[in-house]
Amino acid sequence: MILQSLYDYYQRKTDLPREGFEWKEIPFVIEVNTSGSVVQIEDTRKQEGNKKRGKPYYIPQRVKKTRNVVANLLWGNAEYVLGLPNSKKLSETKSKAKETEYRKNLKDKREAFIRKIKSLPPPCQADEGVRAVVRFCEHNDYTALERFTEWKEVQTSNQNITFRLQGDIELICQRQAVTDAVSKSATTATPDGVCLITGDTDEIERLHAPIKGVMGAPKAGADIISFNRPAFKSWGKKQGRNAPVGKRSAFSYTTALNYLLGKDSRQHLQVGDASTVFWADKPSPLEDQLPDIFEDDPVDDPDRGALAIRALYKAPHQGIAPINDDQTRFFVLGLVPNAARIAIRFWHVGTVAELAKSIQQHFDDLEIVRSRREKPHLSVLRLLRAVAVQGQRKNIPPNLSGEVMRSIMGRLPYPDTLMQGAIRRVRAEREVTYPRAAIIKACLNRRASIAQTSEKEITVSLDHSNMNPGYRLGRLFAVLEKIQEEAGLDITATLRERFYGAASSTPVTVLSNLMKLKNHHLAKLENRGRRVNLERLISEIMDGVDDFPSHLNLADQGRFNIGYYHQRHALFTKSTETKQGD
Repeated sequence: MILQSLYDYYQRKTDLPREGFEWKEIPFVIEVNTSGSVVQIEDTRKQEGNKKRGKPYYIPQRVKKTRNVVANLLWGNAEYVLGLPNSKKLSETKSKAKETEYRKNLKDKREAFIRKIKSLPPPCQADEGVRAVVRFCEHNDYTALERFTEWKEVQTSNQNITFRLQGDIELICQRQAVTDAVSKSATTATPDGVCLITGDTDEIERLHAPIKGVMGAPKAGADIISFNRPAFKSWGKKQGRNAPVGKRSAFSYTTALNYLLGKDSRQHLQVGDASTVFWADKPSPLEDQLPDIFEDDPVDDPDRGALAIRALYKAPHQGIAPINDDQTRFFVLGLVPNAARIAIRFWHVGTVAELAKSIQQHFDDLEIVRSRREKPHLSVLRLLRAVAVQGQRKNIPPNLSGEVMRSIMGRLPYPDTLMQGAIRRVRAEREVTYPRAAIIKACLNRRASIAQTSEKEITVSLDHSNMNPGYRLGRLFAVLEKIQEEAGLDITATLRERFYGAASSTPVTVLSNLMKLKNHHLAKLENRGRRVNLERLISEIMDGVDDFPSHLNLADQGRFNIGYYHQRHALFTKSTETKQGD
C-alpha cells in the first residue's frame, strides 16, 4: 500500500525526474575545452543560513554503492572524478597503517570513473563534450587546476564535481547524446518477474535506490526494502527478489519519496524522531498547510500557522476556502532510521476531509484558558517538548511522536505516556504550564469521550460545578498559595515549591496542615474585605469535599493539575471572566 501510493504519486507529479535521472546539487563544475584543457572551475554554491548549497542540476541518476567501487556517469566526488584523497579518510587510514590500501582504492575509483564514460555507446563516445572529458582524464595533470582559487576547497571538501564544455550552458552529462544513452539504458529491461506494485512483468530490481532525508539515517541514504543476510531471505532468492519490485516501479517510489523528503519539500515535517511526509491522490491545499499546522511558526512569519489552522475551521469570510474534500485520499508516512535501513513508524490513510476533521478535533481537545501572550494553537513539537526533560528535543521519549501523530490522525485516545509525561514534569518542576495543562485536558477528555464514560468533561476555563476531588483540591491548593503570596511573608520557598508534589498525589499528608497554616496567613492580610472573600472562596471549594483522600490515581492527579491551573488563572483574571465555566 505504501509503495503503491508513492508509485501513484510519482505518476501524478510530471515534474519529477524521469527514469535514469535525478536532481542533484553539484557544488563545483570544471569547464574544459575540446582538447580537455581546463578553462575554469565554477563554484555554484550560494550561502543559505550557515551553510553553502550547490546549484541543483538534472543529471544521470547515481548508482547504488555498497562496498564495491562503482562510479556515476560524468559526475562524482573528488575521489572518483580526480582521484584526490579525502583528508579525513587519509588521516584515519594513516593512523591504522592502511594508507596504501586507501590510495589503491582511490586509483580504482578513478579508473572506474573513466571506464564508466568509455562504456557509453559509440554515438555518445563521438560527442565532443564526452571526448573532452576523456582527454581531461587522460591528461591526469592537476597543475592546470592549481591556479584557480576554488582548487583548495575542491581538494579539501570532497564534494561533487562535474564538467561543462567551454561555450555551453548545459553540463556535459546533460548533452543530448548522453541523455539519449541514459534514457535508452534506463528503459531497456528484460522482464524476469512480476512486479508487486503494478502487477506487470518487468525486470526485478536487485538493489533499490537509497532514501535520503530521514533524520538520523546515514548521509548516503538508507533502504526501505533490503535483504542482505541469509536470515532475511526465503526460497533461495537473493536481495530484491525476496520482495519483487520492477525496475520502473522501484525508480518511481524511491524518486517520489526522496522528493518528499528533500530539503526544499513543503510536504515534509519532523515530528520528534519521525521524519514525516504526506501527499494526496490529487492536488490539495492540505498538502501545503499541514507543516504550518503541526510545526512551530517561522520567525519571519509568526502568523503562518494560525492562518493555516483558520482554514481548517472554515473561514470563508477570511477568503480561505474550507477543506471539505471527501473524495481525495490523503497519506501520512512516518519514518525513523534503523542502522542502514528505514523503519515505518506510522502510516495513515484517509480522505482529506477526514483528516481535516481529525486535526480540528485535536485542537478542540487541546483548547484551554491561557494568557494573552500564548498562541491559541500548540504545535506537536511544542507539546512533545513540554513532556521532555529540560524541554529539549533530544529528550523526547522515543516512539512518543509516532503515537501522538497516530492519535491525531485517527482520532484515537492519546498515548498514556503523553499524560504521564506531562504529570511527571509538573511534579518535577512544580509548574503547570499552558502546554502541559492542554495535554492533560485533551488526554482525559478524549479518553472519556471514546470510552463513553460518565466522567465530567473538563472545561476550557474554571468550572465551579466540577465536584471531582482531584479538581477541587487543585483549586484549593491554588487559593492557599495565593493567600500565602498576599500575606507578604519573607519566605525562602513557597507552598508550591515545598508541597505541590505531595498535595497532588497524597493530599492527606499535607493539606490538613496547610489549612491550619492558612489561618496564620489570612491574619497577615491588612484588607479585611479581601480576607473575607478568600475565606468564602475556600468554603465554596470545600463544599462537597468531606475528607482529604490518602491517594489520588493518575487521572485525578491530572484533574488536580487542571484545577490548580484553572483556579490560578482565574485568580489573576477579572471576576466577570471567572464565572463563565467553559
